[in-house]
Amino acid sequence: MNTPIDVLCFGAHADDVEIGMGGTIAKLASVGKRIVICDLTEAELSSNGTVERRKKEAQHAAHILGVEKRITLPLKDRGLYLTDEHIRLVVDVIREYRPTVVFAPYWEDRHPDHGNCSKLVDEAVFSAGIRKFISSYDAHKVKKVFYYMINGFYRPHVAFDISPFIEKKIQSLKAYESQFTLSPDGVATPLTDGYIEAVTARERILGKEVGVRYAEGFMTKQPVLLHHDLLGDDQCD
Repeated sequence: MNTPIDVLCFGAHADDVEIGMGGTIAKLASVGKRIVICDLTEAELSSNGTVERRKKEAQHAAHILGVEKRITLPLKDRGLYLTDEHIRLVVDVIREYRPTVVFAPYWEDRHPDHGNCSKLVDEAVFSAGIRKFISSYDAHKVKKVFYYMINGFYRPHVAFDISPFIEKKIQSLKAYESQFTLSPDGVATPLTDGYIEAVTARERILGKEVGVRYAEGFMTKQPVLLHHDLLGDDQCD
């Protein structure tokens, strides 16, 4: 059994995690947190690039951010569903790596795979903690699940200051040259039309709202316990 990790990040496709929380990953990795990314599909239906190229770009992006390991499940692009088979595959990843915290896409997104990835992770997190839910590994209870934004700009429940790590995030996105750069033999998509700049602007806008240069926002379905009081001071014992 693997030594438990700190953070397990799920995405439907390689580049989802970087878009939503690349700065947060870089910040956590900089203080020694152990992070694994799990892409549910090979993104084989992407308008540009090949599966082989996407894999190389994904590993390069993970290296830039300081990720310990990146894995890909054998699920189909545009084929993520709440089936027992799919849930069990995700359960096995959670139980194998035994993370403290899990991240998944925000459930409201224009791409159905992103919403379905969110739902799959929710189901798997719940089932992974059930002792009598039999799979290849022992039960494991995740302490917290957060949801990152990919497409769109929603008002988050919590924000994370990524100001010193915005360049790392941008570098990790630029690693996906096949997706964010329009090549002579490629086709124009929303990703090739200033997408990285739009994501950077989103993090800048949120940063201004919370009083920092750049921030990434996250949703949660459960209350978050503050380690400081509402004035920013340490809580009294």
